[in-house]
Amino acid sequence: MRPFNTPAVALTKIVDSCNAKVSISEDELNEIIISGATHNDREVTPGDLFVAIPGANRHGAEFSENAKARGAVAVLTDPAGAKLIRDFPVLVVDNPRLVAGRVSALLYSEPMRDLNCIAITGTNGKTTVTTLLHQIFSGAHRECGLIGTVETRIGSEVIVSKRTTPEATDLQALAAVMRERHMRHLVIEASSHALQLSRLEGAHFAIAGFTNLTQDHLDFHGDMESYFAAKAALFNFAMADLACINIDDPYGARLAASTELPVVSISRANPKAIWHFTQIDSEAKRVQLKIRGSGGILIETSTTLRGGYNFDNLLMAIAIAVESGVDPIDIAAIVPKISGAAGRLEEVTVGQSFNAFVDYAHTPDAVSNVLKSIKEFTSGKVIAVLGCGGDRDASKRPLMGKALIENANIAIFTSDNPRSEEPSEILRQMVGGISVVNQSQVIDDRANAIAYAVSVAEPGDTVAILGKGHELGQEIKGKIFDFDDRLVLARAIEAKQ
Repeated sequence: MRPFNTPAVALTKIVDSCNAKVSISEDELNEIIISGATHNDREVTPGDLFVAIPGANRHGAEFSENAKARGAVAVLTDPAGAKLIRDFPVLVVDNPRLVAGRVSALLYSEPMRDLNCIAITGTNGKTTVTTLLHQIFSGAHRECGLIGTVETRIGSEVIVSKRTTPEATDLQALAAVMRERHMRHLVIEASSHALQLSRLEGAHFAIAGFTNLTQDHLDFHGDMESYFAAKAALFNFAMADLACINIDDPYGARLAASTELPVVSISRANPKAIWHFTQIDSEAKRVQLKIRGSGGILIETSTTLRGGYNFDNLLMAIAIAVESGVDPIDIAAIVPKISGAAGRLEEVTVGQSFNAFVDYAHTPDAVSNVLKSIKEFTSGKVIAVLGCGGDRDASKRPLMGKALIENANIAIFTSDNPRSEEPSEILRQMVGGISVVNQSQVIDDRANAIAYAVSVAEPGDTVAILGKGHELGQEIKGKIFDFDDRLVLARAIEAKQ
């Protein structure tokens, strides 16, 4: 998506901004005008700069002819990519990923500087915090954009997201669209992959939030220190003006002590944190809250959200909203009306006598947290279904299996998105030496596993389907099959009744 009004920028200005080497003469360079940028040859429009980035399997420069045919007027790439391009103006830099965001920000006149931009990073909670923030801003009649795992929102327009954080060219174009449509705020999920791959270069945030850090993505980052370093890269003056950090998390406490940014700390119970709860009282359908914040602010409100981790997410959203200028009185009135993100402890109700939820939990810590939270309001058994994704961090599989068996009365091991791997091998790694006894089962077909969970559920029990959350498909051997945990769960319940 592009803004309607994009000021044309001379290619010479782009060359100067990134110190690129060029394949054409200065006279030719002066004649070329750029009106947009993209890394995707299929999305090129006339006048674009095509950013050819090296990928995992192929180099983007291999698609330069198609970009040219669609109207691209120049290519930005690295030395390896330049060797693949013929008869096309080429700008050569060492790292086009690092430059793409800065160039796109220049092309669109730094749109993120004109919005109150907020980035949330962390292993768990990003989607929920950004969703809650979007609802608070909207409830306070402040136009707000959202870019995240589940969806992108521009006011009332909703677009299904392709990835958590878009590539730099798309991110800057989306921000420009939001500025053009008079959004006042923009909340973004900042993934560790995006930070590591420089998708946020050229971006700037009024506030950067850190939720937590637990084991995930080690197939990409290698170890927890590298994973933490990727997240911490958001917390400096080049990227943000203010940090909001959950200091209950060990990595959060470490970040709060080391960042150069001023810190707004949050904690569930630590009164030394700037924002903390002084009261959390659970009732049948609602939780009553008292929150202390900046300058001694007291917010008394209530929520239908459940689970301590969701209270953390809500607290961060409230703290950031207040720091962004929303009146605490308005927040107290808005919070009771807001709900969590899709696929995050999302209830499925079709008249059954037991509770049923779908959740995106796909790390050991998230599995433990969501099941512990469910236990708090379940009078009967907790029946949980969980799988692990293929072609992803395999080291967390036994830890997730352990979290499942320790926190569920009936643990059902199944497939998630096996991708190119054999489901049986993933399950073998998940189960390891765990004794799967009594009503617990290993069922590789996910639909059958969900049906089994429902079949053993009794009044007062809770069925929890974990791992895929909002996802609408299951990836097996290169193909994506329609699969929505919420729909499959609802059908299984209906079949039982």
